[in-house]
Amino acid sequence: MSAPPAAPWAGADPYSAALRTGRGPLFLRRADGWLLPLEVERWCARADAVDRQVLQRCEGAVLDVGCGPGRLVAELAGQGRTALGVDVSDAAVAHSRGLGGQALCRSVFEPLPGEGRWDTVLLMDGNIGIGGEPAALLARIVQLLAPGGLLIAEAAPVDVDERASVQVTDSPGQAGGHPFPWARLGTPALLRYAAGAGLRPVDQWSVGGRCFAALRTRTASTSAEPANSAAVSSSQWPRYTSAERPVADR
Repeated sequence: MSAPPAAPWAGADPYSAALRTGRGPLFLRRADGWLLPLEVERWCARADAVDRQVLQRCEGAVLDVGCGPGRLVAELAGQGRTALGVDVSDAAVAHSRGLGGQALCRSVFEPLPGEGRWDTVLLMDGNIGIGGEPAALLARIVQLLAPGGLLIAEAAPVDVDERASVQVTDSPGQAGGHPFPWARLGTPALLRYAAGAGLRPVDQWSVGGRCFAALRTRTASTSAEPANSAAVSSSQWPRYTSAERPVADR
């Protein structure tokens, strides 16, 4: 299976502008004109109570896929925990670093530090939609996680299984940036795709109008395996060039 397009947000100037200002309005717009509001102000703020409940469930070293402006990696860093965010948007990565989080400007479908050794991967804020092919995305997440590793994914609060071409726009009446594939999944659809990727559900919950599921990869043995907080070593963190562009050690 070929990887979906690597950088769905990269050419979306309204998105970069909204992250720089920290406020919307901002929408995903389908070809038929349907709009999905994006919660820019919440994304650009510090982690809220719902976020912190999710982060309490994280184990060991955490990879935040589609980290956006970085509130989650910054919160984890503030707790002294090992965390890395990845995002295709330069503006998002810059914002993440400004909050004190570690972030790498790269697609989840490109080579990443610590592949196969992350204890927890996060797919928050609708990021199950990255690439428009949930099966491909979840298969990639399994490659990133350690055996027995934990995926925490946020699902849409409705029962939906949708793939569409969308654009980012800051005006309901305008098309906006370049079209890219995206997906929306409710919890039932998320669990179906996760099962196909070899992930087993261990919990699901709703709080603050948001829906989440926790899933695990297969373990290497039948015995319980504790989380390994040292699974990703410092030698696998991104190093920075003189131009402040992150380059992953491999």
